[in-house]
Amino acid sequence: MNRNIDMERLRQDAADYFNGGYACSESVICAIRKNFDLDWPDDVIAMSSGFPWGLGDPGCICGALAGGTMCLGYFFGRRRPGDPKVQRCFRLTTELHDGFTARCGAPCCGKLIAGYDRDAPERKVKCTGFVEYAVTKTAEIILRELAADETEERPEA
Repeated sequence: MNRNIDMERLRQDAADYFNGGYACSESVICAIRKNFDLDWPDDVIAMSSGFPWGLGDPGCICGALAGGTMCLGYFFGRRRPGDPKVQRCFRLTTELHDGFTARCGAPCCGKLIAGYDRDAPERKVKCTGFVEYAVTKTAEIILRELAADETEERPEA
């Protein structure tokens, strides 16, 4: 896994994926996979395909935010019932959500793109910004938390 992430490259990759045909959630996952050099199968991208347009169409959670949440779950989520580390994942997801909401204005796709036609170039530009923020904030959280884990694991001299 690569931890030397060029945030500008990451942001550009996410925008390129988004503007190249992937949806917002898929773009975040593709960019994280590529830049962290993760061995994720395409199935992971497929798992995120239902998030765009607010969970298929109802306008709920922004897909870029959902894609970031999936990535946080991969790194910090539980893999068995009762694992207390799920609390960390909840905390990090809340951090992503709150940062996204503060920066973008809302966590809900319907609110974020209200008044825009789906096919409008202006909507695509607006959503590209959401994708770029979500992927960057997600990567920042991952890198910070992995570094903190390494610090905790090192014995004191």
